[in-house]
Amino acid sequence: MKHVFRSLVAVLSLVFLVAVPLRAGDLPDFREIVRKNSGAVVKILSTQRPQAQGATPQDIDPRYLEQMPDIFRHLLEQRGQRQPRERQATGSGFITSTDGYILTNHHVVDGADEVTVRLNDRREFEAKVIGTDKRSDIALLKIDATGLQTATLGDSEALEVGEWVLAIGSPFGLDYSVTAGIVSARGRSLPTETGDNYVPFIQTDVAINPGNSGGPLFNLKGEVVGINSQIYTRSGGSIGLSFAIPIEVARDVSQQLRATGAVVRGWLGVGIQDVDRNLAESFGLDRPMGALISQLEPGGPAEKAGIKVGDVIVELGGREIGESADLPHVVGLIKPDTEVPVKLFREGKPRNLNVRVGTLGGEESRDIASADAGSDRIGLDVEDLSDQQKARMRLAGGVVVRAVAPGKAAARAGLMPGDIIAQVGNDPVRDAADFEQIVDGLPANVHVPLRLIRRGQAGFIALRIEE
Repeated sequence: MKHVFRSLVAVLSLVFLVAVPLRAGDLPDFREIVRKNSGAVVKILSTQRPQAQGATPQDIDPRYLEQMPDIFRHLLEQRGQRQPRERQATGSGFITSTDGYILTNHHVVDGADEVTVRLNDRREFEAKVIGTDKRSDIALLKIDATGLQTATLGDSEALEVGEWVLAIGSPFGLDYSVTAGIVSARGRSLPTETGDNYVPFIQTDVAINPGNSGGPLFNLKGEVVGINSQIYTRSGGSIGLSFAIPIEVARDVSQQLRATGAVVRGWLGVGIQDVDRNLAESFGLDRPMGALISQLEPGGPAEKAGIKVGDVIVELGGREIGESADLPHVVGLIKPDTEVPVKLFREGKPRNLNVRVGTLGGEESRDIASADAGSDRIGLDVEDLSDQQKARMRLAGGVVVRAVAPGKAAARAGLMPGDIIAQVGNDPVRDAADFEQIVDGLPANVHVPLRLIRRGQAGFIALRIEE
């Protein structure tokens, strides 16, 4: 019995000695990642100055104040004492180039009059907002500095559910806080309040709180695989549901913002919905899959390619479309005017087509049937509006922007492919030839208003030709 007991103790001791190191070895060590990357993470302070609130006692002639009834003078004095305060917000970001380009969230700097970037060594710089994209919640900043430490961008497509990830940021203003967790899911659809759905979010259980927004999400190689953007919460703090923008999306958006200050996306011109079990059966599918086409934009890329209402798209450009929410994610990343293969089911039978992707907004997705022209002076290619477009928008004339040259006046003003220009200065635009003539006669180094229509909304932007 004694020998049996000794043998049992020996076995248990061996199990203990072997098991404990294995459990400890299974846990990742984040120290090296933090040491190597903290210098590339920044804290962002955005300030929104108060708007003018009307007259105060200091703005009024003392003679009128003396004649004013006491009750009104008292109210005015109280108003003058309650001066509006500056609004400040805190976020995070990370450096992507040694000369000072920084990625963060659009909502971190949205509406800010002043943006300050604080580095890990406590240096502070005033940042210029190069451009922002509300649809993806990405902003690109620039500070006047050189020799900066940068973060290495990884491959978010290679991420797997269950993989360890690490966040560095400034939650509630607590600089350079480190939290870790795992990837909970990929390709999450979180439509914006305007219905946009172009980001396949990475879901994690990393503790993300207000102030982490815009900060990097690292994999175990120390590469940035996402930008922390949103949390799901009922309390205002982390409950283990956080969402990051895949770095593939951020890379594409930041390159466009750096080149032109604006972002264009692919567009199919379709309305879509999910395929449930009953619909799958009715369309002759063996299971629910893909994106069901419920509507087609007349003259849009999908209609031109031969796609029909009732078709179910299951693959686009070599990317699987498992459910309807996947389609905007894939289309939005395709460069406009690119032809890609489409796999779909029609009446239960597979079909293969090719579609030339248009630009979000759809104006330039039509065939060029009218005159086109351009202006090398401002870096813009335009073409005539069709009679159908004029009738639909109740315009007597106008041109649609086909392409914008990086670094030129049009790009600096924020013009985008798909914009419809109806007026330059006080001159209405009849057609492409008329537009070119008007632009050639514009004065240099003076802001000139352009009336344009973008995605159905009319407005003005200022164009300045620097010569």
